[in-house]
Amino acid sequence: MGERGPGPVIMRRRLGKDLRALREKTGVTMAEAADYIGVGKPTMSKIELGRQNIGLGSLRALLGLYGVDGGPLDELLSLGRQANQKDWWSSYGDTVPDWFRTYIGMESDADQILTYECEFIPGLLQTEDYTAAVRRAFWPDLNEDDPQRHAALRRDRQRHLVGEGAPRFHAVINEAVLHRVVESPAVMKAQLKNLAERARLDHVRVQVLPFAAGAHPAMNGAFSILQFEEADLSTVYVEIEPGGLYPERAIDIARYRLVFSQIAELALDEAKSLTLIGKLAKQL
Repeated sequence: MGERGPGPVIMRRRLGKDLRALREKTGVTMAEAADYIGVGKPTMSKIELGRQNIGLGSLRALLGLYGVDGGPLDELLSLGRQANQKDWWSSYGDTVPDWFRTYIGMESDADQILTYECEFIPGLLQTEDYTAAVRRAFWPDLNEDDPQRHAALRRDRQRHLVGEGAPRFHAVINEAVLHRVVESPAVMKAQLKNLAERARLDHVRVQVLPFAAGAHPAMNGAFSILQFEEADLSTVYVEIEPGGLYPERAIDIARYRLVFSQIAELALDEAKSLTLIGKLAKQL
């Protein structure tokens, strides 16, 4: 796979971690830092977590407060410029809610994605028809164009999975997902065929967690683990309604990694999973 540069979301996270480290090293409280650049403490917290941009003027002032100058100052200002670049999904406007923008940015830059799905095919493996049908089921009162626009966004996200510099992707899918016919037998058949095709890519692994596995460690629901070369940037994403949670403590990430390894062990191997997917597709 080819090299790819990190996007704005990851650059914001890097900058936020650096700013927090500098603040703590100099003994400045978060409230003092926030007051110095004229923002509230909640905003300062979001900046340090990489969830909100900081203007270059405010960044320069903050770095002055922390006593940063010379080469380190130039490097952090350059990082700030990169963090403030426009995200590729900005053109989708309201199609991408604020809480999901962070996830898309991290997904685009992740070196490895581990995901467990219990209700539908993982987003990066969905066909456009399947995506649109799921969208309509979630929000039946949406305007007519929204499901199609959401499907187009999903298609653009999927280019990352099959393009240059694609991440390693490992999905464990509950068997119930494969039996649930979404929209129509024709749509579901096409979806299962697409799933099988993607599963044959060298950097993609798909396993089915069978009914026979019984009770398992992921019964609380779906989650994704986004892993990066810089380990301290790795995180977990748990989607809830109407938003998303990002457990980022080392103990939380370790717990989800353990759960994923356990369900992968309980799941059918890749060959048997492909056989089951093909069998169910033929039955439609």
